Amino acid sequence: MSDKLDFPTLKSVIDDAADVLRKSLNAPENYKIVLCLLFLKRLNDNFIVEADKLIKTKKLSKEEAYENRKRHTFFVPKDGMYKKLEKAGDDIGAEIIKVCHAIEKYNDKLEGTLVNAEFNNKKKYSDDSLRKLIKIFLPHDFSDANSAQGDDLFGDAYEYLLEEYAGETKKKGGQFYTPRQVIRTMVKIVKPKQGMRICDPTCGSGGMLIQSRKYIDEHTKNADLTDLTLEGQDSNPDTVTLCKMNLVVHGITEFEIKDGDTLNDPKLVKGGKLETYDKVLANFPFSENWDSTNAAKDPYSRFQFGIPPEKDKADFAFIQHMFASLNEKGQAAIVASQGVLFRGSEEQKIREGLISKDRIEAIIALPEKIFFGTPIPGCILILNKNKPKARKDKILFIYAAGDKDYEKNPKRNLLRDKDVKKIVDAFDNYEDDDRYCHVADLEELKENEYNLNVPRYVDISEPEEIIDIQKTIDELKELDKERAQLEKKVNADLKELGFKI
Repeated sequence: MSDKLDFPTLKSVIDDAADVLRKSLNAPENYKIVLCLLFLKRLNDNFIVEADKLIKTKKLSKEEAYENRKRHTFFVPKDGMYKKLEKAGDDIGAEIIKVCHAIEKYNDKLEGTLVNAEFNNKKKYSDDSLRKLIKIFLPHDFSDANSAQGDDLFGDAYEYLLEEYAGETKKKGGQFYTPRQVIRTMVKIVKPKQGMRICDPTCGSGGMLIQSRKYIDEHTKNADLTDLTLEGQDSNPDTVTLCKMNLVVHGITEFEIKDGDTLNDPKLVKGGKLETYDKVLANFPFSENWDSTNAAKDPYSRFQFGIPPEKDKADFAFIQHMFASLNEKGQAAIVASQGVLFRGSEEQKIREGLISKDRIEAIIALPEKIFFGTPIPGCILILNKNKPKARKDKILFIYAAGDKDYEKNPKRNLLRDKDVKKIVDAFDNYEDDDRYCHVADLEELKENEYNLNVPRYVDISEPEEIIDIQKTIDELKELDKERAQLEKKVNADLKELGFKI
């Protein structure tokens, strides 16, 4: 019996697949097909394992086990089997589309997720290239039963693929993938619990939702995850596809992901009102334009603190949407550019409103060059509609961008486990720590005219070296003494040589 599949082996398989198309296609077109085929193969392999279990434990016939849709988490019909692709003739792209259609037909959660008409474009995806890709995945068993880490293995593999995708797509990368350590920081701060309603209104590839569920599973004994609500929305249909596949690959089958523009067409709505949540985690696109024409008459009353300017400044439109999506005890962790902390005009008025209503719990300044696609430093805003009594009318400022607080890399800087722990501990303790964090009261915030730039509150200057004055005077006297002795010796030597002094 062969050893179970581990991450280095799976990573090698994925790298081989990505290399097949890397020379002829750009990153989005390359990874789109690799992600799809990996997903199809994993669905197939898990389905076969489920069916074989039914044959053994339920004493079903092979036909009953393979044809009874209700008995499977995700049903794979005969026309959706990965092996059909091995036997495909000259139109392999068309066969991939047929297989995707067959699976989507029987699985509502995957509707609109797999099918991509571009796979039939032979200029991009030649039969020869697709045949090579299919064969790379074919001999491997991608089921949980053959995994050394269960669904975590394929979750990690998908995250690896998404990170590679984000790295190669440059400017667009950060729009669908947030670095995992940033997400973990946010999740560990808000500490989601069993039974909560959790949302990411700009969900990208779903990392916030996945890590929230994982946190609950790890921190709750015998966790019942069936009553957990995970919902999200994203404006990019391709990204919605990535998100759904990513959730399923991580073993998550209950979720609601909507396709649409969060600001202009929110889809997480019920009875004409925004759905509300216990926790909202999000990383929205920095400094986008938006249409504020109808903002004053917004049917969801999202812009109660003010209407942000249109050009390059949708940031506070997103932030206020996140805030409006919280229930009365809700808490949000939101990634933003640091510009939202200090820009003036309408944005200053919005900050003032959030502060006067005591809705900001903490602000964390992150290092530069930590996100895909942008070198600018970001921050994490923690909003809370139910701040603990000890934190009322206060904001904790954390400066997590010091030289010792992250790992510097040529391409992209990283938060390490110890850096994440330091941030989370500082938030939990909620007290001053010299040159790292400071708790500011309302009076101090007013004195700074509601400017929330973290270095205004945390002294990040290099500490001056303390000089012992008496010791320095003594050292100078000793130097003078040595100089006088040396001068006396030199004069004596010159005199002996016949020079006049």
